[in-house]
Order: sequence, then C-alpha cells, then structure tokens
Amino acid sequence: MPLPAILGAAAAIAGATGLGSAIHGGVKMKQANDTMKKAQTEHQENIARFEEQNKNTTEAMDRLGKQELEILKSFEKFSSIFERIQNKPEFKAYRKGEVEIPPYSPEDLKAVYVGAGVLLGGLGGAAMGTAGGFAAAGATTAAVMAFGTASTGTAIASLSGAAATNATLAALGGGALAAGGGGIALGTTILGATTLGMGILVGGIIFNLTGSKLSDKADEAMEQMEKAKKEIDAICAYLVELYQAEDKFEKTLSAVNHVYQRHLEQLGNLVILNGKTDWNTYTDAEKVLTENASLLVGILFKMCKVQLVLASGDTTNVNNVNHEEVDKAIHDANEFLNRTGLSALA
Repeated sequence: MPLPAILGAAAAIAGATGLGSAIHGGVKMKQANDTMKKAQTEHQENIARFEEQNKNTTEAMDRLGKQELEILKSFEKFSSIFERIQNKPEFKAYRKGEVEIPPYSPEDLKAVYVGAGVLLGGLGGAAMGTAGGFAAAGATTAAVMAFGTASTGTAIASLSGAAATNATLAALGGGALAAGGGGIALGTTILGATTLGMGILVGGIIFNLTGSKLSDKADEAMEQMEKAKKEIDAICAYLVELYQAEDKFEKTLSAVNHVYQRHLEQLGNLVILNGKTDWNTYTDAEKVLTENASLLVGILFKMCKVQLVLASGDTTNVNNVNHEEVDKAIHDANEFLNRTGLSALA
C-alpha cells in the first residue's frame, strides 16, 4: 500500500479514536454536571426545610415565653388584692395523690412579677427567639434572674428595655439558640451551597476540567450534601419534637390561665369593688374562691418553672426536650382542675 494511503488510514483511525474519547468525555461531563445540579437542588431544599421548621418552632416558643411572662406579671395584681384580705389563714401546700402544689411567699411573687415586668419591657426590641429562650430555660427562673444583678453589678430591675433582656440572657448563659435552639453551631454544621463545590459550574471553568476530575468534584459535592442532610435531619427532628411538646404544654397552660383570670377578676370584685377585706365575713363560697385563686397561682408559678429544653452539654449534639417535666406539669394541672371541678371553666 502506498505510504500516503497508509498515513491516511492511520489519520482516520486516530481521528475516530479522538472523537470517541471526546464523546466519552462529554458524556462524563454531562453526568457530572447533572450530579452537581442535583446536589445543589437537594441541598437548597434541605436548607429551606430547616428554615421553615426553625421559624415555626421559634415562633411557637416565643408565643409561649411571652405568655408565661405575662402570667408571672399578673401576679402583681393578685398580690395587691390578696394582701388586702385580713385574718386569712395560712394556706398550706396542696397534696392530692401524686399532685403537689408547693406554697409560696409574697417575696417569691414579688421577685417573679418584677422580673417578668422587666423582661416584657425589653421584648419589643429583642431578637426573634428571645422570649422562646426564656420559656426553654423556665420563665420563672428568667424572671427571678431579672430581679437580680447583672454582671456589671447593676441591678437588672433598674435597667430598661433590651439592656435588661440582654443582662438576663447573659445570666442564663446564652440566648434563644443556646437555651432552645438546635444545640449545634448551624453556621458551620449546615454547609452553604458555595461549599458544595458548586463554584465549578460558574462561567467557563467547567471546560477546563477533564471528565474524570469533574466527576470527582461532583461526587465530592454529593457526599457533602448527604453529610449536611444528616445534620439537618437531626436538627429538624429536634425542632419538630420541641414544637409538639410546646403545643401541648401551651394548651394546658392556657386552660389553667383562663380559669385563673376568671378567679382573679372575681376576687378583685369581691375585695376591691365590694370592699370585703375581712376573712371572717367571707361566705364558704367566697373562701373557696380565694383559696382556689391562690392554688391556681401556685400551679402557674410551678408550670412557668418548667425547662422545656435541657442543654446537651455538647455542641456537636442537639439539645433534649424535657418530656418528663413537661408531661408531669400537664398531668398535675389537669388533675387539679378535674379534682376541684374547675375543668368545666377551662
């Protein structure tokens, strides 16, 4: 065969081989591109899922925290009315079966309602999740701390607005995230889209990589997405668990508070409007009203002490929902309402 023909045949074979390699490389690049886009889409969906659940749980916890502080603040009105009643007996702790409502002193109530007033005054300018942090740590505890002293040596009760709120948060050892959040440094645990290797899809960089290198990058991005998904799944599961615990706790707290507010109004009418301040002149019904009002304060006082969240103590793990105390508080409150016949008013 003449040399030109041989060279021509060799060139044809080489061209075909080159074309085959190009096609194969193009297929790998497309597959890698599809993998990268899938990883990016799934990661964005996971982030959106987390943000939605975090928003729902934070709003619910904020609502509970604010309600608890408002209940504690209302003890000021109760104290003012209750202390006008002369010759009243000393009401003892309530114990029926497993249900116990411990006694409290006027000083206890004062520390709580003053502190709650301070915190409520600062919530207007506070960040989302602040009130929820108080609920997570126990609003009564937060209120008592607000009655105390800031790290600067200044009485927190003498502060106002956000300064008082921040001082109490500092005393509690953190804010909403530390007290009731995911328990993980989300900024470093949940990877942003840019850390998933998505940058290689920008501009013409993709064409400077061989099919094999691009496949490696795509696989790496998918692995990182899966790792982030596991972290997000764990946090979302915790947030759902906390949301459900908050929901049932808030319903019971609201029911007890509804009964308490009715008693507080009736007691105010009796003592303030009718001027009945001598226990010895009270009818049996009026005595029951007064004692039940005092016991309802005790129940609410106790419920607002409940820590909905227990810190894990490990920044790599989510916190724990305090189901034991939450369920016990709900049970005791319902038992009291049922035993006293007040459940019909709830």
